[in-house]
Amino acid sequence: MGAIFKREFYAYFISPVGYIFITVFLLVAGGLFYLTNISSPAQADITSYFMFIIFTFIVLIPLLTMRSLSEERKTKTEQMLLTSPVSLTGIIFAKFLAAFVLFAGTLFISCLNFYVLYEFAATAGQTNTAVLIGNVISILLIGAAFISIGLFISAMTENQLTAAIISITTILFLLISGAFSGAVNNTFIRYALDFVSIFSRFQAFTYGIFDISSVVYYASIVVIFLFLTVRIYEMRRWQ
Repeated sequence: MGAIFKREFYAYFISPVGYIFITVFLLVAGGLFYLTNISSPAQADITSYFMFIIFTFIVLIPLLTMRSLSEERKTKTEQMLLTSPVSLTGIIFAKFLAAFVLFAGTLFISCLNFYVLYEFAATAGQTNTAVLIGNVISILLIGAAFISIGLFISAMTENQLTAAIISITTILFLLISGAFSGAVNNTFIRYALDFVSIFSRFQAFTYGIFDISSVVYYASIVVIFLFLTVRIYEMRRWQ
């Protein structure tokens, strides 16, 4: 599994994908950080910064995952995966881990911006370490959930563009579903929209509260979609 992880991780830098992801992420994060924390230090808002960051995942996460499995199918290297001595679970997890490590590493680099915020702490008086850590943890969990969904979608098609479009649509739905629940009269549908809403579980972390139920929710999404991805390849192995 380690060899597959290294191959997948290095593949992000052999192609332009890794460089584009890191560059766009850091540029957008820097701009959002300036607008929400530096331009008005007396009204520095850590939570708004991370909330805006989440919406960038609509495009950034599909950029990471769209080629992970669809490319294997398109180039016919999928058969190598299916006949590999490594278990399918190990292969899929290695691909997930490669994307997540790149995502998490870029996120941590962007968090260096908060050293700048600390320089304004005496003026702002708003810096709260617990809130910062809570937001970072929630972003990591949400990113992991979206990556697992993106991998699952990538496994279902050999067209990268199709995988990207479906992933963008799915992530967008998960982000905005809660906003429409109040306008729905049907109790079951309203409950379902609230249940899948990302923001309904994001809020606790923004107050610096470590919400175990939310961690379980995000972890469950990762496990379920990685399991479904493995099942797709198990079915193809026997076809």
